[in-house]
Amino acid sequence: MAIDISTLEERYINSCGKHGVLPNTTILSSLFEAQVKKARQELCSLEILLDDIKDIDFPPLLDLFIELGSSEIQAIDVHNESLCVLNGEYALSLMRVINQKLRRVDLQDLSFGKNFLRDLSKRGLPCQVLSLRSSHFRKLNMMGEFMQIHTLNLDFSTSLTSFKEDCFICMPNLTHLSLCETRITNLWTTIAALSKLPRLVELRFQNWLCCNDAGPSAASSDGKSNNKTDFSQPNSSSYIRASSIDIGVLTDYDSSTEEALRNLFSFEDVAINQEVQSMIEDSSDDSDVDFSSHQQEYGSRELLFTDFPRLNGQVDQRNEVSFDTLDNQNGEESLAGAFTRQIEDVTLKFISCHASPICFEKYYREYMITSLPHLKVLDNLPIGEDDRERATITFSQYFEYLPYRRKHKESVVSILQKREIRASQSLMRTPKQKSSYISGKSKYFYTRSLCAAKVGSSAWPFLHPLSISSSGLGDEGMGFRPRQFEYHPSDSSLMVFGTLDGEVVVVNHEKEKIVSHIPSLGAMNSVLGLCWLKNYPSKLIAGSDNGSLKLYDIQKMPTTNMGIYNTAGFVTFDDFDQLTSVHVNSTDELFLASGYSRNVALYDINSGRRLQVFTDMHREHINVVKFANYSPSLFATSSFDQDVKMWDLRQKPIRPCYTASSSRGNVMVCFSPDDHYLLVSAVDNEVRQHLAVDGRLHLKFEIASTGSSQNYTRSYYMNGRDYIISGSCDEHVVRICCAQTGRRLRDISLEGSGSGSMFVQSLRGDPFRDFNMSILAAYLRPGSKSEIVKVNLLASRDHAKEHSYGRHSCPSNSMGG
Repeated sequence: MAIDISTLEERYINSCGKHGVLPNTTILSSLFEAQVKKARQELCSLEILLDDIKDIDFPPLLDLFIELGSSEIQAIDVHNESLCVLNGEYALSLMRVINQKLRRVDLQDLSFGKNFLRDLSKRGLPCQVLSLRSSHFRKLNMMGEFMQIHTLNLDFSTSLTSFKEDCFICMPNLTHLSLCETRITNLWTTIAALSKLPRLVELRFQNWLCCNDAGPSAASSDGKSNNKTDFSQPNSSSYIRASSIDIGVLTDYDSSTEEALRNLFSFEDVAINQEVQSMIEDSSDDSDVDFSSHQQEYGSRELLFTDFPRLNGQVDQRNEVSFDTLDNQNGEESLAGAFTRQIEDVTLKFISCHASPICFEKYYREYMITSLPHLKVLDNLPIGEDDRERATITFSQYFEYLPYRRKHKESVVSILQKREIRASQSLMRTPKQKSSYISGKSKYFYTRSLCAAKVGSSAWPFLHPLSISSSGLGDEGMGFRPRQFEYHPSDSSLMVFGTLDGEVVVVNHEKEKIVSHIPSLGAMNSVLGLCWLKNYPSKLIAGSDNGSLKLYDIQKMPTTNMGIYNTAGFVTFDDFDQLTSVHVNSTDELFLASGYSRNVALYDINSGRRLQVFTDMHREHINVVKFANYSPSLFATSSFDQDVKMWDLRQKPIRPCYTASSSRGNVMVCFSPDDHYLLVSAVDNEVRQHLAVDGRLHLKFEIASTGSSQNYTRSYYMNGRDYIISGSCDEHVVRICCAQTGRRLRDISLEGSGSGSMFVQSLRGDPFRDFNMSILAAYLRPGSKSEIVKVNLLASRDHAKEHSYGRHSCPSNSMGG
C-alpha cells in the first residue's frame, strides 16, 4: 500500500529530529500543496524549490526522498528561481534518489558550479523534462543516463558553441529541444549530432513571435501570459496547422489581430527570464564546461520564449501552414529578423527573438528541414509537405551532401569490395569489352568514392595545431608567432612560415621539426610575403612589411641562430615599401612585389636587380599579385578599388588584358592550379570565380556576409581545382565549396580553449593530400599567439589515432567522378 502524504510529513519531521535540524518550511509547504491537489483529484505532484534548502537540510530530505518512490506522490518537480546555497552534489543526489517519479528539473546551473554540470552530464538524470537555461556548457556532451527525457531546454546558454558527436545517444526518447540564444553556428556538426535523435519532432534555435505596437508577444492557448515554462505534458506530435497564408506587406498590427493570431498558433506558455547572472572567470578550464569572462547584458529586456505548441487534432491536415520561404521587407530570404503573413484581411508581423548564430546561415531552415526528415516544427513554425519539397530543391541547389556529388554514404570496406569485384570481372572481358567497360566510369571513380566515404563518416574532422617550438634556438623556448605560411611545391613534408618578429622558419610539418630557422637580425618586421621557387626547391623569396626582400637558400642556412651565416645563403633585393605580397613566375626567372601603393615592382632573380616599377596599375593599393602557374609572363593583381586585372609582360603592362570587378574591395586573387580560373576574394565573404582567359564571371559563391567592412576574406583552391576553401578574419569558420557548382560541402569551425575565440587569418589547401588544409588561426584575446592548425577531413576528430598522410588520397584532376 502506498504511503500517504500525512505519513510522509510525519516521517520527515521525525527524521529532522533525529538529525537535530528544524523541518524546512518550504518542504512542509510543498507536502501540503500536494495533499490539496490530491483532495481536488488533480495529479498528485510535489514541487521542490531548491532556493530555500541548505546543506544542513540534506540528511532528513534524503530520508524523505527515498520513501517518495513508494508513496502516493505521482510526480516530483525540482526547480530554482535564484542563487542556491545547496551544494550541487547534494542536489544531484536528491534528484537521483527520486528516480522514476522525477518529472521535471528546471535549474540555472550558475547556482551550483561547473562540477555540477560535469556530474550531471556523465551520470545523467531520470527526469522527463530538463531545463538548464543559462548553463555553461561549451561543448555539449551529455553521455549519462537520460532514458526518460523527452524535453530538453538549454536556452540562453551563451557559452555553448558545439556538440560532441555522440552527445545525444543516451536520449532515445527526446522529442523537444530548445537552443535559443546559444553560440552554435555550424550546420554540419549540429545536424550530425541531432540525427542521433530518432524521435525529435520539435526544434528551435530562435523564436518567431508575433509583434504588435507594444512589442513582441506570445499567448497561451487561453490568451493569457504565464510566467513559468510548462514542459510537463508536451505532445509528441506537436504540429501547428492553420489555413493557408500568403506573404504580406511588413506592417504592425494592433490587438484586434489577437484572434487571428490564436487561429495560427496555440501557445501554451510564455517563459520570462529578466536576469542572467554574469559568469565566473575560469579561463584555464579546458573541459566541456565554460565559465569564461564574457558577459551578456540584458538590462531590463524580457527574455521571452514560447513553450512547445500543441497539435490541434481537429484541423484538416490539407490546410496546413507553409513557412518554407520567409520574406522580409527587402524581398530577401529571412534568416533571422522579421517577416509578415496575411490571414484573410489581417497582416501579421513576426519577429525573431533570441536567435542563435546558426539561424543567420544562408538557407538554414531549408538545410534543417531536409536533414531532419522527422521534424515537424522548427523555431515555432510548422513544417508542411510543400515546405519539405521546396527545402529539398534548395538543398540540392546550394549544398553538396557528399564530395564529388555522391548521393549515398558508403563504407570504405564496401567501396573496396566493389572495386575488387569490378577488377576481377574486367579480367574476363575481351579488349573491346574492357574499353567499353572502363569508359563507363572515370579512372578516379573509386578513389573519389573513398574520399566521399571518409569525409561523410564524420562531421568533425581531425584538427591538429602545428607544434613547433623555438627551444634550442637561444630564446628560452619561446613560441613562434606565425603571420604567413606556404606549403613547399614539391616536397610534401616541408612548409615555411614567416613571423610577426621577422623570422623565416622552414619546418617538416609531418614530424614537427625545424629544418631551417632564419632570425630577423633587426632587418625585418612582420613577414607578409613568402614564395618558394619551383625549379630550385631549396630557395624561397621572403618579404616583410618594412619593404625588405631577400632570397634564401635553406641548404646554406643553419637550423639554429647560433651559427655564422654564409652570405651565399641569401640575396638582398631593393626594398619595396609597405610590402604585402610577393610571387615568383613559373620559370623562376622573375618575381613581383606589391603592397600599400598602386604600383607593382618586377625583379630579376638571377641578377638580383629590380627591372621595373609599374605605376598606377589600380586606383587604390594592390594587396596581392600572382603570376600564372604555367605562363611566365601573365599575372593578376587584386586591389581594394574593387577591381582584379590581368596583365601580360610581353605587352608592357600599360593596359590590362581585362578587368573584372567585385562590389567590395578585393583582398586577394589566385589562379587555379591549371590556370583555368581566377579565384577572387573581396571583403566580407564575397567570393567569385572568373574564367582566366577573358575574365567572365563563372561562379559567385553563396556565402553570407557579416556586415563588417573589416571582415577580410581569403580563398584558395583545394584538391586541385575541385574545391575552394574560404575564411575571413572576423569569423572562426572555414567554408568548403565545390569549385564547379558553388555548392557548400562543409564548414570547419575553429574552437579556442583557454585563450578565447579564434578567427581565420590565412589558409592553404595541402597540394599533396586531398581534403587536407592548414589554417593560420589567431585568438581574439590580446596577447594570445597565433598558430597553424592542420585539418584532415579524411580523419575524424574522435579517431585521431587513425590519422595518416597519403592514404586513399583522391586525385586532383577536376573531371567528374
